Amino acid sequence: MFIFDAHLDLAMNAMEWNRDLTWSVKDIRAKEAGMTDKPDRAKNTVSLEAMRNGNIGICMATQIARYVKKDNLLPGWNSPYQAWAQTQGQLAWYKAMEAIGEMTQITNLQELEKHLDLWNSPVNNKKPVGYILSLEGADSITSVDQLEKSYHQGLRAIGPAHYGPGTYAHGTNSIGGIGHKGKALLKEIARLNIILDTTHLCDESFWETMKAYQGPLWASHNNCRTLVDHNRQFSDEQIIELIKRDAVIGSALDAWMMIPNWIKRESTPESMGLTLEHMINHIDHICQLAGNSLHVGIGTDLDGGFGKEQSPADLDTIADLQKLPHLLSKRGYMQEDIENIMHANFIRFLRNNWS
Repeated sequence: MFIFDAHLDLAMNAMEWNRDLTWSVKDIRAKEAGMTDKPDRAKNTVSLEAMRNGNIGICMATQIARYVKKDNLLPGWNSPYQAWAQTQGQLAWYKAMEAIGEMTQITNLQELEKHLDLWNSPVNNKKPVGYILSLEGADSITSVDQLEKSYHQGLRAIGPAHYGPGTYAHGTNSIGGIGHKGKALLKEIARLNIILDTTHLCDESFWETMKAYQGPLWASHNNCRTLVDHNRQFSDEQIIELIKRDAVIGSALDAWMMIPNWIKRESTPESMGLTLEHMINHIDHICQLAGNSLHVGIGTDLDGGFGKEQSPADLDTIADLQKLPHLLSKRGYMQEDIENIMHANFIRFLRNNWS
């Protein structure tokens, strides 16, 4: 089944992890054997080949570069200008992948339909992975006026915050609202018809955003607080608000977001019994709140700073997302529902907002 993945940090892996994503997952793991600088070395799950093997033909592909102020202990760049430059380096990598036929950028409805026709065709040649550019955390936007430049580069979705306090909003593990800068950014996002990604907004920033913004929005990679009680997940009240606004919520595969009581660098998928069934639990919870299958999709965040050590035990590479249709069928989901979840909801969202 065709898959739309609403969140992959591909350029981060290429530019910061130094992974050549044109290689196979196996070859990347072999190259990283013995490396200890990051806990996910030699445990990666994503490559462009693996995406093709899993029929993951379109993804939201991020630019990500956090700016941190002097008193912020989170890792990041010391100025927004450095963060901007990092996002431009990531964009250059995407363009390099386009130049050799590995990827193709999608920025409008015509390009989307053309790409879907290609992937639905019986052509056996290597098909480029389609990507729609997304910015995770807006701190690299040095001024609101600069957002239009990113739009002309192809940016089509933006999350105002990531972890901690940000320039335009407060993110995961922080407390605070969006302020006048955040409201100005939201106004520009709406003017440009960029999709607002509510992922990572802390509760106060989330609800202030709901009051200030009436444009298209979704949550690219978010799970359910009812199942895993942490501010990174959305409460039922927040999920219902997103459903009312015709949003789609992408279900993520980071272990600590999927299962309670996960202890980073201590728990393992095997010791916790973590499998793709836990992803289905979060998907099903959103469907039950909505009363239908129209508001949830796939937003894996695979290799977003973690690998197999923090992913479901029955997932070796991203291609194993093809196990999900069978698991959904076992839960009683019909074919149309499964297609909604695997790709149709996010594609319908884009068609509606790009028409």
